[in-house]
Parts: sequence; structure tokens; C-alpha cells
Amino acid sequence: MSRELKETPLREVHLELGAKLVGFAGWEMPIRYGSILEEHQSVRQAAGIFDISHMGHLHVEGPGSSEWLNRMLTNNVENLSEGEAQYTFLLNEEGGIIDDLILYRLEERRFLLVVNAARTAEAFAWLRTNNVREEIELTDQSAEMAGMAVQGPLVADVYSRIMGGRTLPKRNEVDSFEIEGHRLTVCRTGYTGEDGFELFCKVGAGGYWFRTALEEGARACGLGARDTLRLEMCYPLNGSDLSPERTPLESGLGFFVDLDKEDFVGRDVLLAQKSEGLSEVLAPLKCLESGPPIRPGCAVFTEDSQELGRLTSGTLSPSVGVGIGMAYLPFEVAQAGTAVAVEVRGRMIPAEVSKKPFYKKA
Repeated sequence: MSRELKETPLREVHLELGAKLVGFAGWEMPIRYGSILEEHQSVRQAAGIFDISHMGHLHVEGPGSSEWLNRMLTNNVENLSEGEAQYTFLLNEEGGIIDDLILYRLEERRFLLVVNAARTAEAFAWLRTNNVREEIELTDQSAEMAGMAVQGPLVADVYSRIMGGRTLPKRNEVDSFEIEGHRLTVCRTGYTGEDGFELFCKVGAGGYWFRTALEEGARACGLGARDTLRLEMCYPLNGSDLSPERTPLESGLGFFVDLDKEDFVGRDVLLAQKSEGLSEVLAPLKCLESGPPIRPGCAVFTEDSQELGRLTSGTLSPSVGVGIGMAYLPFEVAQAGTAVAVEVRGRMIPAEVSKKPFYKKA
């Protein structure tokens, strides 16, 4: 493993557990500890824990911080009360997605932005460039923090055991408190479609809380399971499904854009797209028969062999049992039920545009 890769504060735990480590977004991360399938099923049926220490932590505070963030982000910051979180986008002037992130309102004038690892430097630079108010303090505290996501239907019980009887915050709510001599920030959010929480603490405390979660019933899970879980829910991956060349509307995520609020970066482009219509949108695709695994880059064709686009994400779904993926397709094609085909190793696999998500709980 190249030493050029950054190491998370939980690396020692990963090695103890026999994790297979790979490079991801400049970080050395566990892709699996054993079977990806078993890790996937642990999250769907019980509780799994993921290292998310590679995520960026940007802090914003000071007078006028909410108004400034409301101009920089697509969702409406004013809808957030203290102790709440929301999914939102940071856009460039062309409406393209620099990053999709979670914004936490910790206090009236103090915010935390948890951004994607590969976009941390870019997001911080873009925010700093656009911060012209001296009273607003923007800091990158990523190197100081460890993070973990505990996901699955049994997480409430796991959390109670970990935290000495405390109950989980409500969905998308944030709780900050001290316990066992550590300051923790916990939010009931996740990236798997299951109930869950994300916990952030100082670097030195990360190993303790990860091990404690394991002792109380969570199973260590790697990036492999995280990818199959998120794709079953049609959750996009920045750098694959999302990019600076695509807008939230093209990505099918307009719900997290408030076009009715005052001006924000990229708003004019999105208004024009809404008025003129979209030429392409991100569509979920499901294979209709078994075959070789579909992967990012596989071409998507019409039934009469006209290429429509290429997969941005693709995998074999453990829950659905067939290949699933996403691709930007012409708007008129990207309608549920449209028949297409995915080319894998020279073989055409029949598929169709699906409804979201691929996986639904019984």
C-alpha cells in the first residue's frame, strides 16, 4: 500500500480485524473485512459500522453565517433549527456539483459541513474564495476528527448500549454531548437506506468508539458493502454519478434545491434548465437476467443498438439478485419501464429503466 495515501485514525483497528485496504479518494480505506455479501446483509438485517474518517469537516461560524451559507448552498439553511441537519449541494457558477454534503446547524451561528473526501480541498477553497465577510470564520478541521457510521435496523439498541442508555436523536437531528471523557457529535443520518447514525469525535477517541460499537453488536463493514447498499437505494456517489459537469436537476435531486429562496450560486442555470427542460437525466437501470457484473463505464443501448450513454455506477445487487446501475440517458428514454441493454464483455444484457429505489423494505 502506497505511503502517499492518507491513513484514517482507525487504521490500527482495521489491521487488527484483517481488513483488505485499498486506495480511495487519496485515503487508505478498508474495502472489506471478510465477505462483502455478509457485510451487506449485516446492515440490511442487523447493524454494521463503517469508517468515515476520510470525510471532510468544514466549520463555519459568526454573524451572518446562515445568510452566507444560504447563498452558497442549494437547500434552504433558514429551514434548519439548531440541532438539525440537511442534505444539500455546493455548486459552481454553471450550476455543476462541486460537492453533495450534509450541513449541520450546531448552534444559531455555528455550522458543520461534512463533505466528501475527494472534494474537501476543492470545497474549502471555493467557500474561502466566496467568503468576503471577515466576521465569518471558515476552518477546515478534517485532520482533527474521526468518524464512523453505524447502520442497520438494530442500531437503536446498539446505540443505547454504547451510550449507557441514551436514545438516538430523531431523524436528521444532531446531538452533541460529553461521555467517557470524550466530546461526541451524533446525527441520525446515513448512506444505506437503513436506520443509522453517524458519530464524530476527536482523532484520539476514534478507536475506542469503533471498538465499543463492535463489542455491542455492530459488524465492521468496508467500502464494498457501502457501495452496494447505497446503489440499491439509488444514492449517488460524488465523482461517479455527480460531477461539476452535472447539475442537481440532471441528477434527479431537485428536491434538495430551493429555487424559491433568494439568489444562490448556480441558481440562474437551474432556473433555465427547469424552464427549458432537461436533455439528459440520471436514470436507474435494472438488468432483467443474470450475467457478468455490470460496472461503471459499461455502454447502455436501445433495443435497436443505438448507444445512449454509459453507466456511472454498476454492481450486482445482493438484495435484488441482478445487476443494477445508473446512467445519464436522454430524458425521453429515462422513464420507468423503458427497455434498454447493457453491454458487458461483448454481451448484451437486457435491462430496463427502473423506479427508485431498487431495494424496498418488506
